Amino acid sequence: MATPARRGHGGAAGRLAPELPILERKNWLIYLLYVRRDYEECKAVIKEQLQESQGLCEYAVYVQALIFRLEGKIQESLELFQTCSILNPRSADNLKQVARSLFLLGKHKAAIEVYNEAAKLDEKDWEISHNLGVCYMYLKHFNKARDQLNNALELNRHDLTYMMLGKIHLLEGQTGDYQKAFEHLGNALTYDPGNYKATLAAGSMMQAHGDFDVALSKYKVVAGTVPESPPLWNNIGMCFFGKKKYVAAVSCLKRANYLAPFDWKILYNLGLVHLTMQQYASAFHFLSAAISFQPKMGELYMLLAVALTNLEDIENAKCSYEQAVALDKCNPLINLNYAVLLYNQGDKEGALSQYQEMERRVSAARESSAPDFDPEQMVEVAQKMGAALQVGESLVWTKPSKESKSKQRAAVSGKSSSSQQPLGSNQALGQAMSSAAGYGKTTPLPSGIRENFPSCLSRNGKTPLAWD
Repeated sequence: MATPARRGHGGAAGRLAPELPILERKNWLIYLLYVRRDYEECKAVIKEQLQESQGLCEYAVYVQALIFRLEGKIQESLELFQTCSILNPRSADNLKQVARSLFLLGKHKAAIEVYNEAAKLDEKDWEISHNLGVCYMYLKHFNKARDQLNNALELNRHDLTYMMLGKIHLLEGQTGDYQKAFEHLGNALTYDPGNYKATLAAGSMMQAHGDFDVALSKYKVVAGTVPESPPLWNNIGMCFFGKKKYVAAVSCLKRANYLAPFDWKILYNLGLVHLTMQQYASAFHFLSAAISFQPKMGELYMLLAVALTNLEDIENAKCSYEQAVALDKCNPLINLNYAVLLYNQGDKEGALSQYQEMERRVSAARESSAPDFDPEQMVEVAQKMGAALQVGESLVWTKPSKESKSKQRAAVSGKSSSSQQPLGSNQALGQAMSSAAGYGKTTPLPSGIRENFPSCLSRNGKTPLAWD
């Protein structure tokens, strides 16, 4: 017997709504719960949907992978996105998510391969070109990174891409690149005036130039947007340090430390400020904490040795210097300070050995490229040390000439000059854009040894200014 038609309705209006395929029946509910951030209920619905579809519902697997990523389960997320790619191999979005998971796991080369596969499916996706540029940047292939980011800008002029281009110019560390970095940051602010990361980056570059007041004005703007940012308070603190307002510097740095207690760079800066204030016990405390988080940085051990020397713990100071020499094969300041300590303790043979190693490192630095230290700060102590050891004539370098100062300095003082000076080294700026020390290497530390002549200590500039 035929089913009668509903009264008052005819034609298409009388038809019942078609049933959704079993694979997609609950996709709407999964989406609704996900955008509401009701993740537990969403996972329960996803589990039920996957059971009904025998694991073949691509959308359910995709959202499950997104939730795993939000929960920090990157490896599990990667595996699920790979499943999505198997279920739908023609989807560029699935491949982009696979590449993103590989990037978060630090597998940049593998991420590049997957992004290239995704680019074959969608050549006009600016996000693929942008992320390829970021991956190349972390691999230090800066030319390829610039090419990909410029391709992304041709597709979509996005402020984030301009920021990445600015970061690359900073990482390359060439004098002319800093102007380009400023230009890209300016473009980023043009497209998004509220981009506090670009403002923070511009302030950090001005801070490296010694323009502390201008940098502080930039940071004041950022503080209105993200008042609880650890890098922000770290950089503000180091601006006050550059202005020799040490109490204000400690106050700001301790606020940054409260907000990010495991950031070794903030602890480094606190140790540095306390050394300058001759509060050696406090400096020892913060430098020891920094070493516990960053045990492979030789300069931290050198500064710790300075604090120990002033605390009259000579044996542990020697151990700290030995560790610094073993970890850092390039910085001659470590060897010079260690030579001073040994000489003041009567070990002239050991002092001579460290002095000769310092000369070798200086020669190697001059032959390879511009030295990553300030020779002007070292020359006086080194000449006195050489005279005391009767090896002054063999000194392989002398005080730099006026023409070479602008090339060798990693940061300029707060005074203005007629010619533009290069900014501080920003070699580690790509590492998650974490907070960092915000003062130039021309700022000397307090002397580590006082009996005969002081140690020569200065920052090597390897720690960049903070962006976010």
